[in-house]
Amino acid sequence: MNHAQKLLALLALIAFQSIAAQERPVIEKKVYTTKALDGIESPEIDGLINEKAWDIVDWTGDYIENQPDENTPPTEQTKFKVVYDKKFLYFAFRCYDKDPKGIVKRLSRRDGFEGDWVEINIDSYNDKRTGFSFTVSVSGVKGDEFISENGNNWDGSWNPIWYMKTNIDDEGWTAEVKIPFSQLKFGESKEQIWGLQSTRRYFRNEERSVWQRVPRDAPGWVSEFGVLRGLFDLQPQKQLEIQPFVVAQEETYEKEPGNPFRTGDDFKLNGGLDAKIGITNDLTLDLTINPDFGQVEADPAAIALDGFQIFFEEKRPFFVENKNIFNFRFADGSDNLFYSRRIGRSPQGYPITTVGEFVDIPTNTTILGAAKFSGKTKDGWSLGILESVTAKEYARINDNVNKRRAVVEPMTNYLIGRAQKDFNQRNTYIGGMFTATNRKLDGTEVDFLHSAAYSAGIDFNHNWKNRKYFLTANFVTSHVKGNAQAITNTQRSITHLFQRTDAGHVAVDATRTSLTGTGGRIEGGRQSVGNWRYYGLLMWRSPELELNDVGFLRQADEIRQYGILTYQILKPVGYWRSFNTRLEQFTTYDFEGNFNRFQVSLNTNSNLKNNWNVNSQFQYKPRIFTNTVLQGGPRFRYSREIFESLNFNTDSRKKLYFYGGVYASHGKDNSFYYTEFDAGFTYRPINAFTLSVGPNYSRNSSKTQYVTETNFGTTPRYIMADLDQRTLSASIRLDYNVNPNLTIQYYGQPFISKGTYRKFNRVTNPTAENYRERVAWFNASQIAFDGISDSYSIDEDLDGTTDYSIGNPDFSYVQFRSNLVLRWEYIPGSEVFLVWSQGMTGFADTRENLFEGLDSQILGQKPENIFLIKATYRFVL
Repeated sequence: MNHAQKLLALLALIAFQSIAAQERPVIEKKVYTTKALDGIESPEIDGLINEKAWDIVDWTGDYIENQPDENTPPTEQTKFKVVYDKKFLYFAFRCYDKDPKGIVKRLSRRDGFEGDWVEINIDSYNDKRTGFSFTVSVSGVKGDEFISENGNNWDGSWNPIWYMKTNIDDEGWTAEVKIPFSQLKFGESKEQIWGLQSTRRYFRNEERSVWQRVPRDAPGWVSEFGVLRGLFDLQPQKQLEIQPFVVAQEETYEKEPGNPFRTGDDFKLNGGLDAKIGITNDLTLDLTINPDFGQVEADPAAIALDGFQIFFEEKRPFFVENKNIFNFRFADGSDNLFYSRRIGRSPQGYPITTVGEFVDIPTNTTILGAAKFSGKTKDGWSLGILESVTAKEYARINDNVNKRRAVVEPMTNYLIGRAQKDFNQRNTYIGGMFTATNRKLDGTEVDFLHSAAYSAGIDFNHNWKNRKYFLTANFVTSHVKGNAQAITNTQRSITHLFQRTDAGHVAVDATRTSLTGTGGRIEGGRQSVGNWRYYGLLMWRSPELELNDVGFLRQADEIRQYGILTYQILKPVGYWRSFNTRLEQFTTYDFEGNFNRFQVSLNTNSNLKNNWNVNSQFQYKPRIFTNTVLQGGPRFRYSREIFESLNFNTDSRKKLYFYGGVYASHGKDNSFYYTEFDAGFTYRPINAFTLSVGPNYSRNSSKTQYVTETNFGTTPRYIMADLDQRTLSASIRLDYNVNPNLTIQYYGQPFISKGTYRKFNRVTNPTAENYRERVAWFNASQIAFDGISDSYSIDEDLDGTTDYSIGNPDFSYVQFRSNLVLRWEYIPGSEVFLVWSQGMTGFADTRENLFEGLDSQILGQKPENIFLIKATYRFVL
């Protein structure tokens, strides 16, 4: 056992001894009993609370502070009432304030959560894990989120139809809320018993108070809710919503002479239909015909030198809604059985062309239709089935004389099924998932793809001792089929790299037509009571595991172990409103048993009394081996690394606030280093307008950056070099809110990343301790640059003959993306969007500095513009 491991063991022993005797106290659950409006006129939603309907029930209040000083009286009290009729649930709130003029009415777009607000959380499934959240801002802005994972995940993409109004008076402010039962999910029962919570934000003190007390050391959020009773004989609300849409799009760009596909102007008109059908009160069928899956905000610019795919978040409404049901994260990071952005992805093929031919390839695969059946029953079953069919896509090829087509994506069917069952008083669940991808290849040009791909998984979670401890586990398996070329491509891909020259447990088999693999995770520990938490986990991904047809898998062939110990203060103390620290250790192995990595990290997060946040991180990595950096070559060693970071932000409630951070990493013997500076500000001169600017600069330097693989005769050569990469970007946001339903937003991001390679070398002893012994540098007599071919010629044995050549790897990638969006929700659930998107992508001269590259490729080029009008109308029947 080395010194770092001994230190971890000692700290863990001290922590475990200090918490062994602690037990979680039982907190009495509040109960509110509502009444039905039998024969009484329903309240008018005007924010005034002056209707007779409210007189049939009592107020409930006695809120308790939750943040920052938990379990103390709040600065101002709050109370509410609840009534209902056959179709709606009504809330009335009285938020007291001794200084009504000080109430902050900040406008924002929906889900902005600015200024003073009050929130309702309803666990209508009563499953202690999920809930529906409705937030009422005093300015009239709505916020709504679907809560899952016992409060660890809040999904703001859920946008139900509901109604609210607010009013400021001499006592503070009031709010009335009207929620259709059709927007909630619940089973049939004589009396509905739901979980209920309410939170108030008192903006001036950045204070949160809650109706039902939730200790800071609680195991979650939803499991701690109070109780709502009195909901008798609710009739199932079989929801039927139909939302047609129409989109008109005009695209302009620089005309390309001779190219029949780049005429400088394209116009498209599209329409479709989305529908939501309530099969029962708790199960919903979503349908879409010819969907428009355009995004309002573009993905952030990024460049990956390691060859791995980049994970981007899903933003398309059809896939986002109820995505928690289809979530099956099984190992680490973004690994998941279902990654919805595979559906409608960019075509994966490219046609073979001849000189003089121009090619037009669709940006995305057409989704012919999709259906999704999902929900949760009163018996604790979470169910989800998603089916989608994408069209066969063709590239158009034209040499201005002859025209032809070539298949670049086959017709594909995707099927995803998910089920979970709660039991043991909602303290335990067990579930399963299945995915199937089937392609109609028909011997087309894209038969290098899998003809079929299947995956399945089971998951389990158990809590005991009043949710003080937990154990969770999952197991997945995959099976892909295709011709020999397709399976060989998978074996040789960056995810698998079966061709590694020093691997004794994997090898490329060019005759195989299928692969089958497994993965999983086991995790357990303590999640509540007191200042300390601890947990450990073991996860694995076998070499043949393959999920990237409809899931996401970055790397296979890995076994990873974690040990984590955390500490948090439960009360403000000294300079801190809140403070927590996390000590983490992990190791990794491959399936041959190679010990590849050991790492220890210490993270701290603190919220100061002036409401500033300061965070720091320290990582020590004494052992770093990688199977992937040589992209098919032998296992390679990196030098010992130390990583440090420090970032802060000032009080975000202020009209002007700032943030900044510095991140630094360096390897032993100066073998590599990385430095990043992040800074920015947000300015809010009035409640309706916000400006945010965030520049970022990073520099990455490595003396052993992989370049390419070549051959010296029959011997493979793995070429590396001294890389100096510099990246500059900035995010710019403007938000103007005319009113809560009419907003204007702008987002822009210029981005440039420039990399220059010098001091080329070849790998000689890839696992040597000192980096100087891992490679041999080419001297001036061995390597020469040819400006005409833009390549390097290498005469390794100095016999006067070029032994091999490599292309010049220098790059200067430039991109600019922007969106200007006007959004008008003219009636609840129905919207009009006016969008102007602008984009430019190019490659600057690597001899230019970063600012010159941005100038030549952004300011000096004609951009591509997209002007779009989209209108939707939501029928609720």
